[in-house]
Amino acid sequence: MENHLDHLQEFTDILSTYRVSKRAQQSLKSIKLVLLVAPSASGRNTLINKLLATNHYNFIVSDTTRKPRINNDILEQNGREYWFRSEEDVLGDLKKGEFLEAEVIHNQQVSGISIRELEKASLNHKISVTDVDIGGIQQILKAKPDVTAILVLPPSFKEWQRRLSTRGHLHDNEYYRRMQTANKIFQEAIAMKNLLIVVNDSLEHATKQVDDIVKGMIDLKAQKEARELIKTLLKKTQEALAK
Repeated sequence: MENHLDHLQEFTDILSTYRVSKRAQQSLKSIKLVLLVAPSASGRNTLINKLLATNHYNFIVSDTTRKPRINNDILEQNGREYWFRSEEDVLGDLKKGEFLEAEVIHNQQVSGISIRELEKASLNHKISVTDVDIGGIQQILKAKPDVTAILVLPPSFKEWQRRLSTRGHLHDNEYYRRMQTANKIFQEAIAMKNLLIVVNDSLEHATKQVDDIVKGMIDLKAQKEARELIKTLLKKTQEALAK
């Protein structure tokens, strides 16, 4: 059954002027949060799993109003893929300012990162980490300016295309959609000076890079080289889209 929102207008209204509560703002000051953004097939999810295996990180599970889905014959579980909640519960927490960020998706569901989930990770003395769309980073930075935002890149356009191809055959429209999303990511990343970059040339190296950045050890030379890589990836992506 297709997801829908009974309280769509209420969600739209509250999110148009949404602000994190003062209580939540105070709590956020003591929470370490790492955001990873990446184009498809960059290895972001594998990288997150590697970080979790160190036992220093905790993956932040977002809340959503949609129903669980079946992926590869496996039903999504509460607390694994998402926290599946009622519209009324999510709306109530939004009114209290208890989300770091949230958005209406396709006018069918609301998903977002709850302060509750972040506080839970902090109590366990772990660093919160989650994946996010490029557009969500700026919204989160407004509420928590000390967030560590990291863009994960493939080491080259050729290797990126190879990784995409190993995911199985992509229909032309699906490939085009992923390249369009990547084009948006690269364009916005170039303009974001507070976005740090990790080149996923190998899983071990990329994991160390993220950990070093979180600890404040930033390789400025590597960051400069990575920003040049973004420009190259953007140029080749646009060329691929023009074919």
